Amino acid sequence: MARVKRGMTAHARHKKVLLAARGFRGRSSKCFRPAIERLEKALAYAYRDRKNRKREFRALWIQRINAAARSLGMKYSELIAKMHKSGMQVDRKILSKLAVEQPDIFAGLVKKVKAQ
Repeated sequence: MARVKRGMTAHARHKKVLLAARGFRGRSSKCFRPAIERLEKALAYAYRDRKNRKREFRALWIQRINAAARSLGMKYSELIAKMHKSGMQVDRKILSKLAVEQPDIFAGLVKKVKAQ
């Protein structure tokens, strides 16, 4: 019978994990067992934080809109409520961008909403 050499798949799996764990501190980037533990945790955090990033950006947009609206004499909640009532459909991301990059256009929008 021919000789069978083993370990090809295990070596490939270990190599894949260690390549993904590059940049981790200490043994976590050099030894397989700590590397796989750290990698699993890192992937879990990455999955969780992809969801949290959306939440954090929405909060940032709201803060920016509120600051800009208050400088024009209107609260964020009033602005959004009147925009909904008047049928204006501008999402918070775009409103925030307008407030930061083009304050004159944002001011015109607030003035238009105030008038109604």
